[in-house]
Amino acid sequence: MKQHILKTLALFSATALLASCSKSKNKAPSAERTISVENVLQSDPLVESGVFQGQGSPALIQPGHSVSFQFSAARGEAVTFATMYGASNDLFFAPVSPGIQVYDASGNPIEGDVSSQVKLWDNGTRINQKPGAAVTHPGTAETIARNIAEVSGTDAQGNTYLPAPSLMGVSLKYNGNSMFTLTITNNSGGTANETPFSPGVWAISYIVGGNLLNANPLYVSGTPTANGLTNLAEMGDNTALDTYIKGMTGIFTPLSPVLVVVYNGIDNPIFQLGSNDPGKGLKDLAQKGDASGLATYLRGVKGVKNVYVLPAAGSTVLLPVMSDQAGSRVSQQLSVVKGDKIAIATMYGFSNDWFFANADGVDATESGDISSAVALYDDGTAIDQFPGAGITQFNLAGTPLADNKPIMAVPNPNPFTTLPAITGIIKVTLQ
Repeated sequence: MKQHILKTLALFSATALLASCSKSKNKAPSAERTISVENVLQSDPLVESGVFQGQGSPALIQPGHSVSFQFSAARGEAVTFATMYGASNDLFFAPVSPGIQVYDASGNPIEGDVSSQVKLWDNGTRINQKPGAAVTHPGTAETIARNIAEVSGTDAQGNTYLPAPSLMGVSLKYNGNSMFTLTITNNSGGTANETPFSPGVWAISYIVGGNLLNANPLYVSGTPTANGLTNLAEMGDNTALDTYIKGMTGIFTPLSPVLVVVYNGIDNPIFQLGSNDPGKGLKDLAQKGDASGLATYLRGVKGVKNVYVLPAAGSTVLLPVMSDQAGSRVSQQLSVVKGDKIAIATMYGFSNDWFFANADGVDATESGDISSAVALYDDGTAIDQFPGAGITQFNLAGTPLADNKPIMAVPNPNPFTTLPAITGIIKVTLQ
């Protein structure tokens, strides 16, 4: 998996491996400092998840009724869900893993009927009675629980079933800007397998390096049930599975090679809050993670003493904490004098044009954790989408759509999600 991650994240420009030498000499006494930047994000594999249910109490989806939910997705990401076949002992509907693809091979959003991708599954924990209103719950437990298996016409006890698409209709509608609506319709009324559907859960995994971080968040065919799926399959109770899924849903992002600037006697030369992108290379940093153009420009700015672009060893980008793997860290030794200030900038990799930076220069001679000076900014040059689930995000194989707004702080919560505190994503220290 790590190999695939590093391969795709190399979309951050390799030209960012440049580092400058000192442009000027200063006769004032110098001090040695080392600046370190670390991606400390405790990352999660799922970009979005949620629940759905019908009307009434219990909130079942009855024959003839429909339920919908909205989500965002990037190219290659898939939406999966699970809901109980209510008139059974432990059967559930779900798409074949990793879920329903929402873009075609050309990157065009898929719309219309996708029911053929949904199957009926046996949770393997109860002996199946003939499906129908007479089924008793929870029923008789299997002496030895069986693995999750697809029900293709008949179950393990010989009971018969229509194909899942004959009982459940599933359709997609594209709402624009990487947002979709998925609608589930109970079409089982009047069939030999008439049944309500239970409240369900849904989820979408991040895609990194062309691979989903969790391609099987709800179930794995051919393995024992786990993580609360039994409660859903046997009783239609989605609470435990929802809790499990929520625990894996959150933020994943790399940081681009870090731009570090030492300057004296001028304002922050990278950007000014409330002004439009100055057109000197910040756009490429904020949209693509490529700091090379901005670094070249800054080396010619009066008052700028040193410019560095710091790539992470092996991966170029700074990866977040993943399971027991520490986040990436880069460092640079600096020679500074009184009056020198430091500015940094690095892209929030899975965004359209967000970047971390300090708007006010930090005293280059101080020591300690200076992360509190860093904020997350929107460059205003690209239309925003759900971070990590946007079809036009450059590092998810997209092409940003142009926008023209002043550089502003990204609100938190923002229209898409709630981010951790900045200090829970990026750590900057001077020693």
